[in-house]
Amino acid sequence: MMKEENTNRTQWIHLRLTTDEKNLLQRRFEKSLCPKLSDFARKNMLGKPVILKYRNQSVDDFILEISRLRSDLNAVGNNYNQMVKKLHTLQQNSEFKEWISSSQGQCEMLFDSIEKIKNCVLKLAEKWLQ
Repeated sequence: MMKEENTNRTQWIHLRLTTDEKNLLQRRFEKSLCPKLSDFARKNMLGKPVILKYRNQSVDDFILEISRLRSDLNAVGNNYNQMVKKLHTLQQNSEFKEWISSSQGQCEMLFDSIEKIKNCVLKLAEKWLQ
C-alpha cells in the first residue's frame, strides 16, 4: 500500500500590500475563475496558470436583445391567443369583421418581431464568421 502524501497547507506567509496593490490583486482575482483569493494568489506566486473569465460583448448584446424580443413575442402571442378565443365566441358577422380588423395589427407586430430576431441572429452569425 502506498503512503499518502500530506497536501494540507500548514505554512503561512504574511504579506503587506498598499491599497493600490490590494485593489489590483482584487480586480485580477475577480476576472479569474479561482474560487478564493488565496487560490488565485498561490497560483500566481507559484507560476501556475490562472484561467480568466472571458466576456464576448457581442454575445452579451445579442442575449439582451433576444430577451427583449422574447418579451415582445410573448405579449403579442398572448394577445393573439385572446383574439382567437374571442373568435370562437363570436355569434354575429359584424363582430367577426371587427375582430379581423383588430387582429391585423397584432399580426404585423408579430411578423416585425420575428424579422428583428432574424436580423439579430444574422448579425451575430456575421460577427462570429469574421
